[in-house]
Amino acid sequence: MARIGLEVAVDSPAGLAAAVAGGADRVELCAALELGGLTPAPGLVAQARDCGLPVFAMIRPRAGDFVFDAAEVEAALADIAAMRAAGLAGVVIGAARPDGALDEGVLARMVAAAGPLAVTLHRVFDLVPEQSAALEVAVRLGIGRVLTSGGATRAVDGAAQIAALVAQARGRIGILPGAGITPDNVAALVAATGVVEVHASCAVSLPQDPDAVALGFCGPVRRQTDAETVRKMRAALAA
Repeated sequence: MARIGLEVAVDSPAGLAAAVAGGADRVELCAALELGGLTPAPGLVAQARDCGLPVFAMIRPRAGDFVFDAAEVEAALADIAAMRAAGLAGVVIGAARPDGALDEGVLARMVAAAGPLAVTLHRVFDLVPEQSAALEVAVRLGIGRVLTSGGATRAVDGAAQIAALVAQARGRIGILPGAGITPDNVAALVAATGVVEVHASCAVSLPQDPDAVALGFCGPVRRQTDAETVRKMRAALAA
């Protein structure tokens, strides 16, 4: 059986180290995973560049929806240029129109800015009104893979739709399932969908300083990628 690839999403130096130590195949580098992932800061980008794994940086200039104004698009394009200059392997992008459909014009500009970098379309794809049509847009744009839960809260609940997307893709574009994937459910998900790679944060909950919580700097817990969870995910994929 061919090796199933494991992409691990991280948003801190500790998370990056855990992904590498645990046996990830690729890193999705973000800030603020609790917000769905934002563009990472230059210092973390510099550390990730030298981690020994392919690193794809999230390009998302703010939290919230994916309908970006002109200034936000320009910021995203500048961030893509910075990731190219930093020597990363890829970027993770997304943009939508007010009706929820993919913003093909903005995405085309982002793909062009990425140049030789690999490109993933993020889970803006799970908000589109019609995923089969959106997949053809992604293929037409030359995007390399789509990160999706099949439109469900968790990828395991969207397994039938993910399998349909794999069949529609016919190898023209990768389908990367993500959302709620754990060592306990990943093998069944792969078997049900036929995917060749998966995406997960492999995170555990860590308590926060009560004083920081009281002052509103953070919530009572934070999630951080855990090396042992990455190892368990890798083992489950190899079983």
